[in-house]
Amino acid sequence: MAEAEKGFFTKHWEGYKEFWCERFSFLENYSRFIKREKPLPSWTASDVEEFISSDPVHGPVLKTAREAVKYGAVGSIVGAVTTGGWVWKYSRSLHGAGLSFAAGAVFGWTFGHEIANHHLQLYRLDTMAAQTKFMEWWQKKVEGQ
Repeated sequence: MAEAEKGFFTKHWEGYKEFWCERFSFLENYSRFIKREKPLPSWTASDVEEFISSDPVHGPVLKTAREAVKYGAVGSIVGAVTTGGWVWKYSRSLHGAGLSFAAGAVFGWTFGHEIANHHLQLYRLDTMAAQTKFMEWWQKKVEGQ
């Protein structure tokens, strides 16, 4: 279809689609592992530890990224309990306490990851490359290569 024949919405939709595809192009790193005919089986913590000990470059980065998750989990628990408890104490509203509990968990998770980002200096590490290397290693191990 020629450019002049396209409608107003079609032209703008293609523009938005192109814009967001550029912004989320990093997702292509994982598509070869996600969009498979036969999905990769789940791995265990011991499999991850095996990779960490076998790869001197990406192993420590993956280990640090896994530690950052603990910060997020603690932040989520603290945020959920404090906001939910505070709302329950002052309003005695069950639905309000539930919503604030959920919102506190989300905000706490985000805040915990920000703390981990600075404390563990994740901004200096390429965690996506480490995760991709782990997925490649897991694929080779599972397929017996």
